[in-house]
Amino acid sequence: MNKNQDKPKINMPKPNLSWLYITIAVVMGFLYFTSSEGGLNKEITYTEFKDIVEKGYAEKLIAYDNNTVKVFIKKENIVDVFKKEATNAGKNPSVSVQVGSIESLDKFIDEEEEKGNFKGSIRYEKDSDVFSTIFWNILPIAFFIGIWMFFMRRMGNGSGAGGAGNVFNVGRSKAQLFEKGASKVTFKDVAGQAAAKQEVQEIVEFLKEPQKYTELGGKIPKGALLVGPPGTGKTLLAKAVAGEADVPFFSMSGSDFVEMFVGVGASRVRDLFRQAKEKSPCIIFIDEIDAVGRARGKNPNMGGNDERENTLNQLLTEMDGFGTNSGVIILAATNRADILDSALLRAGRFDRQIHVDLPDLNERKEVFGVHIRQLKIDKTVDIDLLSRQTPGFSGADIANVCNEAALIAARHNKPSVSKDDFMAAIDRIVGGLEKKTKVMTANEKRSIALHEAGHATISWFLKYANPLIKVTIVPRGRALGAAWYLPEERQITTKEQMLDEMCATLGGRAAEELFIGHISTGAMNDLERVTKQAYGMIAYAGMSDKLPNLCYYNNDEYNFSKPYSEHTAELIDSEVKKMIAEQYERAKELLAEHKEGHNKLAELLIEKEVIFAEDVEAIFGKRPWASRSEEIMAEEKSLENDSKLIENKKENNEEGNEQPSKEAEKTV
Repeated sequence: MNKNQDKPKINMPKPNLSWLYITIAVVMGFLYFTSSEGGLNKEITYTEFKDIVEKGYAEKLIAYDNNTVKVFIKKENIVDVFKKEATNAGKNPSVSVQVGSIESLDKFIDEEEEKGNFKGSIRYEKDSDVFSTIFWNILPIAFFIGIWMFFMRRMGNGSGAGGAGNVFNVGRSKAQLFEKGASKVTFKDVAGQAAAKQEVQEIVEFLKEPQKYTELGGKIPKGALLVGPPGTGKTLLAKAVAGEADVPFFSMSGSDFVEMFVGVGASRVRDLFRQAKEKSPCIIFIDEIDAVGRARGKNPNMGGNDERENTLNQLLTEMDGFGTNSGVIILAATNRADILDSALLRAGRFDRQIHVDLPDLNERKEVFGVHIRQLKIDKTVDIDLLSRQTPGFSGADIANVCNEAALIAARHNKPSVSKDDFMAAIDRIVGGLEKKTKVMTANEKRSIALHEAGHATISWFLKYANPLIKVTIVPRGRALGAAWYLPEERQITTKEQMLDEMCATLGGRAAEELFIGHISTGAMNDLERVTKQAYGMIAYAGMSDKLPNLCYYNNDEYNFSKPYSEHTAELIDSEVKKMIAEQYERAKELLAEHKEGHNKLAELLIEKEVIFAEDVEAIFGKRPWASRSEEIMAEEKSLENDSKLIENKKENNEEGNEQPSKEAEKTV
């Protein structure tokens, strides 16, 4: 039996600063009320003082060097002076008065002694208020002690088990620990990302059933890096791992390692892995690891003793160094994998790179399905249409669309969220807030209408241009007008497709020159997009006649020199000018060919301010080129019809086979 268990436990109160304050107050109060001069005291005027002495109420006087006189009252005269009983006035009740000078006080007291009004004693002392002395001597010390305690608490706050106020806890890890079953997020809450979920699920299975893989000689992967654009669900996947895996889960950000103190980052890395080893098997999740994992030696502003590099060195050592970290799996997330250090990405540290890309069409349907479950929607909401109209949207963007649609419906006091609310939410997120109150002249409105009608007209007749949804001249965000399209989702893009898109983008400027006679600044955004696209096609994709099959892309962010000569730069510039000029002339030719339809479209825009694809079709007729989305929908319908025909044939064959068998039974 343990001897310590027999000893009674004494619950002593923990030291606290408030106990010190209470003790000081009690002691000061005791000294004040138990002093020989304790009692009731009040301030009086010099006239009242003379009256008290002349009436013989004064028992003794104490004159201080600051011309203050304290007069002690006789017990039988307490009621006359204080209007209170003697029992309520204290031990030695007194009054205080400020006199002009000690000489005048002596003269007055001598006169009253001669008259027989004052028979007490008078004493001269220095001002020595015990309470004030203690207060002014202790208060500065207590003030500085309080400031010191405050900063010590802040420096040690949340730094580990050492308790607040310990300055040495600054090197402790700030990782948040989720014990078994603490996280409620599971893989069911992660819509889409089937490939990423499969790889992450394998890590969970490694932790649950390691013998299934080790029996064949395999090793559990040490780490996995989640790579993808912002808002695609990397952190949500990590939360799902914490919910699915029945192991402890450490979560922290890469910036939590970095501190203003030298050596703190490396110390926190050591402390994090020490805690993880104690709780292994477990998972460590480091969000935004690029804050600490940036490639070493490429920052020209820092020297060789960079604190971030020291932290990264310690992280590399802990992940796969001389020691072993059996049972500790590291998950990390970043959207800047290109700037990470190569030593961090090698096998043995991060054995897998899991790409979490933007969701495609089917995955967007799943994401919409997850977020729409929380909304009250009506029958007009079509998830297929919403997913087609949000290409390039991440999971966070889709969540924002659903939330914005609910806010718009509530703003209009609707009982449920409709299709129009979702369309307005998409327009709000993509283009910005409508500004119907923005004042425009008639000429400006006509110029904007001709510009937007130019985009719509050219995109309607080009084969590879994106299909039109609607055109508006209502100002939205920083744009005075906009044309909304349904972009096709392509895995690869051909030169012809990019040229058609460039031509449609230049349609606004071409319409201004043809039908107004002058150009404006309204096409500035179009020109910016076209210029970037042309440089990308020529300098990166090798889509040039004079510079074919060449790519000058440079991934080094600290290399400020161009990867080509000045002569090549001139060639690139000339090819860009040639390409844009050709598409601009092509746009003007198309607009001149369909001049009447373009003018009708512009007039309709001025009248209605918002027109849809049906209005464009009424003017130009059916679009000569079917869009890729329309082809996909037609293929899906044909597949459905084929499957129905196959099922009908099977049913007919089964019925035809059953009838002869019955007849055969009858003949037998």
